[in-house]
Amino acid sequence: MLKPLLAACLLLTAATASAVTFRAGIETSRWDLESSKFMCRLSQQIPTFGIGTFEHEAGERVRFVLQPTDQAHFNKGAELIAEAAPWQPGITPRQLGVVERDHDGRLQVANPQAELMLASLHKGMYPTFFTDGWYGTEEPLRVGLSAVNFQSVYADYVNCVAGLLPVNYHQVARTAILFPSAQWRLSDASKERLDKIALYVKSDNSVHSVYVDGHSDGQGRRLFNRDLSKRRAEAVTEYLKSKGLDEAMLITRFHGERYPVKQNNSKSNRARNRRVTIRLERE
Repeated sequence: MLKPLLAACLLLTAATASAVTFRAGIETSRWDLESSKFMCRLSQQIPTFGIGTFEHEAGERVRFVLQPTDQAHFNKGAELIAEAAPWQPGITPRQLGVVERDHDGRLQVANPQAELMLASLHKGMYPTFFTDGWYGTEEPLRVGLSAVNFQSVYADYVNCVAGLLPVNYHQVARTAILFPSAQWRLSDASKERLDKIALYVKSDNSVHSVYVDGHSDGQGRRLFNRDLSKRRAEAVTEYLKSKGLDEAMLITRFHGERYPVKQNNSKSNRARNRRVTIRLERE
């Protein structure tokens, strides 16, 4: 078992050694960090090739994007490996997976491979994309990240990730809070969801309106359902106000049974209709 694995690693090492290589040198290797409550971006320019960026958005796991200046590369995708640095003799390259090219010519690496790339850089290794057919020739192409100067910015990146909001805009822009039959009081789970919405809205100055719309299922009298949807909407609005949202940005409406999302012909469908929707609008 070990002999075939060793042979494969030797072949990979030989192929990468003869490839056309793009990677920042010791003098040009620099990592840049952009940080906010919404996104942490850790990037490195790859001279005469493009840029590689780790993107960690609030509420998501980290991903990596390799953006070539010329989209002609990686038509067949690429193999992702972690190579030893020149000062790490004897360390075998580690295969991290295969990456497909997207329609914009980029290589996007999701988890867990993106985290493995960060771990490799932390160990001083070079995450590298390897493919054949550079510009239609028989020469392989190797594009890598340099670990030089990575440690000096990594601690700041970790602090940025620790300060991210628990959710991003797309996760809270459209939210439905469900209610038991004939009830309007908020459950603990609903309050936890509303806590995250309130935290996001208070952090994002571009959000200018929060629409709160109450609904009911089709059981019972229409006037009762209208009043029930009103109480549900008001319960959500009052809770958001208690969490610090400006009353002027809250638009509260109620609709009774008029706008079901499902037909009221089953227990599960009626449960979906007993709801308050929260919709954020931003500039």
